[in-house]
Amino acid sequence: MRLTGADILVECLIEQGVDTIFGFPGGAVLNIYDSLYKYKDKIKHYLTSHEQGAAHAADGYARASGKVGVCLATSGPGATNLVTGIATAYMDSSPMVAITGNVPLNLIGKDSFQEVDITGITMPITKHNFMVKRVEDLAETVRRAFQIAREGRPGPVLIDIPKDITMRECEYEPRVTGQIEKKSAVNTGAIEKALAMIHEAEKPMIYAGGGVIAAEAAPELYELAVKINAPVTLSLMGMGAFPATHELYTGMIGMHGTRASNLAVTQCDLLIAVGARFSDRVVSRLDRFAPKAKILHIDIDEAEINKNVRVAHYIVGDVKTVLAKLIEGIQPKDRSQWLNHVLALKAQKQQPGNGGELTPRYILEKIYELTGGEAIITTEVGQHQIWTAQYYKFTRPRTLITSGGLGTMGFGLGASIGASIALPGKRVINIAGDGSFRMNLNELATAVEYNLPVIVVIMNNHALGMVRQWQSLFYDSRYSQTTLDRKTDFVKVAEAFGAVGFNLTAREDVEKVLREALSLNRTAVINCEIDRDHKVWPMVPPGAALEDVIVDETDLVKN
Repeated sequence: MRLTGADILVECLIEQGVDTIFGFPGGAVLNIYDSLYKYKDKIKHYLTSHEQGAAHAADGYARASGKVGVCLATSGPGATNLVTGIATAYMDSSPMVAITGNVPLNLIGKDSFQEVDITGITMPITKHNFMVKRVEDLAETVRRAFQIAREGRPGPVLIDIPKDITMRECEYEPRVTGQIEKKSAVNTGAIEKALAMIHEAEKPMIYAGGGVIAAEAAPELYELAVKINAPVTLSLMGMGAFPATHELYTGMIGMHGTRASNLAVTQCDLLIAVGARFSDRVVSRLDRFAPKAKILHIDIDEAEINKNVRVAHYIVGDVKTVLAKLIEGIQPKDRSQWLNHVLALKAQKQQPGNGGELTPRYILEKIYELTGGEAIITTEVGQHQIWTAQYYKFTRPRTLITSGGLGTMGFGLGASIGASIALPGKRVINIAGDGSFRMNLNELATAVEYNLPVIVVIMNNHALGMVRQWQSLFYDSRYSQTTLDRKTDFVKVAEAFGAVGFNLTAREDVEKVLREALSLNRTAVINCEIDRDHKVWPMVPPGAALEDVIVDETDLVKN
């Protein structure tokens, strides 16, 4: 059949299983929006308040569902407003297809109105990008984009479509989309060597990251850990890949990891890294990272091998497939002495207690209790993000959605919208700081417009808390531009957007307010007034090794 480029695009999206798209219209994508209007019974378009919100919503949708998220923006500023969201998805390996319009082909390169080289801009932050110059190439380009976004290590792909391409016609042939084949061929010798390393180890430790979640390999990770009696630590992106309630779980690793995790990694004789990339926030001081351990690295992306940390052995392949093969060959071995030692580390002082005041820990633990740990938690970026990872017990994959690699303030609200749409009926709670929330609070209008029961919990310390913490500890309390004594009333802001607002100032009111917000089927904002000097502990000071982790300011004085 003969169709316009705009209709071919929408037909191909439907062919790829897309039923949800986030975007904002403009001149260069008018034909696409006209086509979306015709196909509105097959694809639901969600109009966000800003293109950055559309990108974060598509990302949140992808992370919550495991499907490819899709966002759409016009040329020029519309396209550039997607960039932060695309980079966020790229750093965290989230599958996304971003579609941008551009000026007609004959105007490209002439500084035309709302023209920008978006493929050039996004080249470093996408797995691949395309500019479609022939309508005959459009269908195959869309199919290829979705394949690239899904296969191997997932990530964002951009398709830039000049306006005249959306107007031109050509023959379109529908195609049934096949399953993406996983990289399953694993060298038998590599498996055997890994099994020998595991069997020889007296003190094995597993460090798992977001790659376990992307590969849907949490059951295999669990089985491996239990079979070899190895403690498990997770990166921020790996939260939920192993249940936080399990005895073998030692908590997060790295700069704000638990003392038990950081010391166990320092003392283990085999570190099995699964779907993790050894980021600087995990490794801290490189020359003292896991000094007694042989490192076995399992990852889908060969580029990550020996990139940040030199390893003794590696296996490149689909994590789920590799772990399954390892599990088949595991031999039982008594490691009770090592386990007892790690359990003793867990029992030692980790973080300060709640006291009697309104603390982030108390709020997060109460959220966990009242939701039964079944909520989808999104976060902005800052102290509240780390408190969330520490105090909410994530037991399943895809229940924490956060910006780990890029650390994007303003990510959480858009992501919570995408997650809520991806998983209707699931309770979605966005944990925010007052600084991060201000960045994209305009997306409250989107949540309210689509009747999304998202709850935003603001840890309001009237400061850019994480930066202020560093200024307090390492810059002699010179608080340059981190104090936010602004007059913004977040309850009134929520109400102005059509949401419900709550003020929370006392510990004894936490349960009552949370229960009321949870009982509503509406967008809600809870402003929690917490002390400005609450800090994130534990912490590895800059330039220190994991073993130098401190659990409060008294430790800092000692060191």
